[in-house]
Amino acid sequence: MGSYIIRRILISVPLLLTISFLTFVLINLSPLDPAEVVLQAQGVPQITEELLEQTKEEFGMDKPFILRYFDWLIASLQLDFGDSYINGKPVWSLIGPAFLNTFKLTLVSSVAVIFMSILLGVICALKEGKMIDKSVRGVSFFLTAMPSYWLASIMIWYVSVKLDLLPTSGMESYKSYILPVIVITINYAGIYFRNVRTSMLNNLNEDYVLYGRASGLSEIKITMHVLRNSLQVAISIFGMSIPIIMGSTVVIENVFAWPGLGNLSVKAILSRDFPIIQAYVLILAAAFVLFNTISDIINVAMNPKLRNDL
Repeated sequence: MGSYIIRRILISVPLLLTISFLTFVLINLSPLDPAEVVLQAQGVPQITEELLEQTKEEFGMDKPFILRYFDWLIASLQLDFGDSYINGKPVWSLIGPAFLNTFKLTLVSSVAVIFMSILLGVICALKEGKMIDKSVRGVSFFLTAMPSYWLASIMIWYVSVKLDLLPTSGMESYKSYILPVIVITINYAGIYFRNVRTSMLNNLNEDYVLYGRASGLSEIKITMHVLRNSLQVAISIFGMSIPIIMGSTVVIENVFAWPGLGNLSVKAILSRDFPIIQAYVLILAAAFVLFNTISDIINVAMNPKLRNDL
């Protein structure tokens, strides 16, 4: 088990290095001169050659590309992503609080998504082909087909404006979480519960279920055993749901004016604030690799067959 964990971590390192290099390359593929982008972002009225040279020297843009990449990578490992082109503040001082706000929303939403996915998946599997199974699947297809921004707008208009029950935007109290979490849960639970349902149905047809019933085990014990085996398949899906939700909160955060990474990244893209964009992409990529590694390790810990193959 320990050797597998070390091997998975070692595999993740070159993957993260590759992602960081591609991130740096893509940002630097802009047709505009990076120094010119900095001066435009700072609102300089007249850009001269002297200002361009001075800016390049100040930001280290006069160095060879590979040296700039390694300088940026080493600094990023220390959470130093440089300074914002717009206000000159350290990127981490801007992206750190935004990341924390996004992580809070992601964590609460992920718990809601996983709970609803398991609950609906178990109910639909146990009631396969019956009215409740068909109804839940039909409603989930309809709701997941709705664009998240449209669903969020409808929820704001009806719940916040018409009924005046919840805040329309911001992060004032626990009530501010309710509408964004509901929208995210509707979008993702409707997808993930079908994976739980399929896995449950496959396990319900296994011989051990028949033997359990023949041995007189209660349906609750059999269901719990089937659920445990079914979740081994769903662990990877649920593990990856966290970074997926984190990356997809861009729309939700902008609709609900949530002060998170998505909101910050959109503003950075519109103003061409490249250091913030680089940090945002790198953080999301690291989250995907991290949670993928964690889900693989959990799968190995839960499945003795995988453990014996190491």
